[in-house]
Amino acid sequence: MPSEANTHSAFWRGFRAGAPFILVVAPFGLLFGAVAMEAGLNLLQVMSMTMLVIAGAAQFTALALMTEEAPTIIVILTALAVNMRMAMYSAAIAPYIGKAGSGMKLLLGYFLTDQAFAVSTVEFQQRPELTVSQRCSYMLGSMAPLAPMWFGGTFLGAVLGAAIPPEYSLDFAVPICFIAITAPMLRSLPHVVAACVSIGAALALVWVPYSLGLIIAAFLAMIAGVQTEHFLARRLA
Repeated sequence: MPSEANTHSAFWRGFRAGAPFILVVAPFGLLFGAVAMEAGLNLLQVMSMTMLVIAGAAQFTALALMTEEAPTIIVILTALAVNMRMAMYSAAIAPYIGKAGSGMKLLLGYFLTDQAFAVSTVEFQQRPELTVSQRCSYMLGSMAPLAPMWFGGTFLGAVLGAAIPPEYSLDFAVPICFIAITAPMLRSLPHVVAACVSIGAALALVWVPYSLGLIIAAFLAMIAGVQTEHFLARRLA
């Protein structure tokens, strides 16, 4: 019974940690639903994309390329490249939940988002005594308030997007969401270097067709972060 109580408590801690992101996830979903309908997708296509991908950045990237009439293979590969961060998230979170059952890992993998990863990694580092069950419960709790808002926001945006007045622009949600996620994670020099390189490269490569400059910027940022880590390790040796 104490174990069940601790698991229940972990879930609600995760819920409280994830809940503030509703303020950006909901308008993020509204924006995607409205833009997707304006781009020519029907309601079934919009909701299918949202429920299969569950990744706003990849969905917006794919949608932008589709409106530019980019080749299908470019759309797919670019969206996959943008979503590669989920593979890195999974690798980073695996040491904490690796012993969970396959069903639980599939469930967490399906609902994994930037926000859930951010709050969960902070929690796991601050509370190393948590059991695998408690960690899984915490992650589920952090996802619980966000997934319904993403699905519901997308649906409302698709259905009511045309009725949203232009002065109530929703595109503020995208940068705010990612700033809120990344800012607390810039805890070391390699993190800061990688962030600065990615920003600079993305701006410098904005002319690259099909938004491929973002992919190049991401690779340059990873290289810069790794090289900074090696440099610091050599200085400490």
